Amino acid sequence: MAEGTGQLLAISDLHISYAENRALVDRMVPASDDDWLIVAGDVAETVADISWSLKTLASRFRKVVWAPGNHELWTHPKDTVTLRGVARYEHLVEVCRDLGVVTPEDPYPVWEGPGGPAVVAPLFLLYDYSFLPSGSTTKDEGLAYAHKTGVVCNDEFLLHPDPYPSREAWCRDRVASTERRLSELPDDLPTVLVNHYPLDRHPTDVLWYPEFAMWCGTGLTADWHRRFRVAAMVYGHLHIPRTTWHEGVRFEEVSVGYPREWRNRPDPPGIPRRILPAKGRGR
Repeated sequence: MAEGTGQLLAISDLHISYAENRALVDRMVPASDDDWLIVAGDVAETVADISWSLKTLASRFRKVVWAPGNHELWTHPKDTVTLRGVARYEHLVEVCRDLGVVTPEDPYPVWEGPGGPAVVAPLFLLYDYSFLPSGSTTKDEGLAYAHKTGVVCNDEFLLHPDPYPSREAWCRDRVASTERRLSELPDDLPTVLVNHYPLDRHPTDVLWYPEFAMWCGTGLTADWHRRFRVAAMVYGHLHIPRTTWHEGVRFEEVSVGYPREWRNRPDPPGIPRRILPAKGRGR
């Protein structure tokens, strides 16, 4: 068991284009000089806002670990950076590296503090439309149903896969390369896997609009929480912050979400969730 002080904390879906959420980031400080912060995507839509947020947090926390969400990957009309697809992602990686923020392209750091050691692995995997709505058997059927209900993710208009022919092709390539990296990790070290989307479909079962699950992950990672000695699977995207257990593995949804969402919750917004040392099950 690792000794020392500090906590491994996590948060996601900061969405700082909202002034109230930007203020949350501006007030966010660690409890200890040894705290690490995981940021599991959807910081903002523009490179300037993403950079401001991560720079602010990196100046306060011992280490910041970032995994991209879909909003960072949008080529948004309000952003002066017009890069698309892989080029945009690679640009964001360079921005993070200039700030000292760990990305999915960097060596995975090892948390040596309380609850460790554990490899903290930020992932970038996307989705492949395999979380289909009930009654749909293909992507086209699922999208047709989503358009009929009016529940369609803005990714369809703003998240470009260039130079890949599709988002699902980009996803498959990312899954394959990431799986190889995870397979090379030492067998005696547990992992904290960080992805914007859950690695298994079960967290989407509580969505008010089940068809949105199509933009929430891939079935290709459904056994990763078992295969890679996962102490905790950290994700966001759903804006449903909670702790669940699946096949003995802890899944932590760490979203802040939009002001209209967090105003209705009893807990104060913008407080990172502790990942390690772990709390007792059921808390």
